Amino acid sequence: QDFNHLRALCVSQGLLFEDATFPAHISSIGPNLLPEDKLRRIQWKRPTELQRNPYLVVDGVSRFDIMQGEIGDCWMLAALGSLTLQKHFLENVLPKDQGFQDNYAGIFHFRFWQCGDWVDVVIDDRLPFLNGRYLSVHPRTSNEFWPSLLEKAYAKLRGSYQHLHGGYISDALVDLTGGVQMQLSLKEPPPDLEEILKAADKSRCLMGCSTSGQLRNIETKNGIVQGHAYTVTGAVKIPYKNGWKHIIRIWNPWGHGEWKGPWSDTSPQWDRVEPEYREKLLRNKDDGEFWYFPLDPSVCHVFCWCPSCKKKS
Repeated sequence: QDFNHLRALCVSQGLLFEDATFPAHISSIGPNLLPEDKLRRIQWKRPTELQRNPYLVVDGVSRFDIMQGEIGDCWMLAALGSLTLQKHFLENVLPKDQGFQDNYAGIFHFRFWQCGDWVDVVIDDRLPFLNGRYLSVHPRTSNEFWPSLLEKAYAKLRGSYQHLHGGYISDALVDLTGGVQMQLSLKEPPPDLEEILKAADKSRCLMGCSTSGQLRNIETKNGIVQGHAYTVTGAVKIPYKNGWKHIIRIWNPWGHGEWKGPWSDTSPQWDRVEPEYREKLLRNKDDGEFWYFPLDPSVCHVFCWCPSCKKKS
């Protein structure tokens, strides 16, 4: 599908695009994502029906724009959250030649890396709702729709929203970057894991991590979610007591729900950190992001991708 040709055609005819290859139909959701009675209640709505002044992007793109919906695609959203930290790579996926203000025709497009090339995926902007709530990822800012539309394009690439329900961060990182990923198991971590993570962060690598657990999306007493994927958004070594401490910053694609143990937002460990480091690093908000220590067994894998050379790092 040619995005520019289809948009021009719709604009000239005064029509809003309807994508026959990924229609507003149960087939695009998938037959097994929801019980049949819920599938029948799915409604499709355009952003222009939801907001008076919708925008594709408001005040730049950030991981905090994302809040996971009912679909279990934390693996994809964790990778996307990492991509927002590297804006020049995000431009490959999110073209700038579109929006709700100029030449709006209900059509958008996004790019993903497939089989050695960037593939352009065209969609209409009809989004699935169940009982008045987003089935898909929903924006933290009510009139910003890039996360929902990008997720829809990825669902089309995969065949349906159902095919986003469970997956691996590593696959999404490759689809969003064209890079080569590597996995580090924290069950048998390398002896220099902390230095690897710190070097990867300094090299602007994209990183994510995941937890084990047969039951998905079950939040434990310590705040960590079982069978869940997270974005690694930072790795530092800070002076602590009479030595140094390695900690990593992690973001939950839910947009809320944080670790409650050592180095969490309100933990006493921060009282022993010099003010200049505490003021620079600590963000005491319920936004899903928190500091953590990398050798804790709750997190079982870390995934990395090096953007500068597309080699394992």
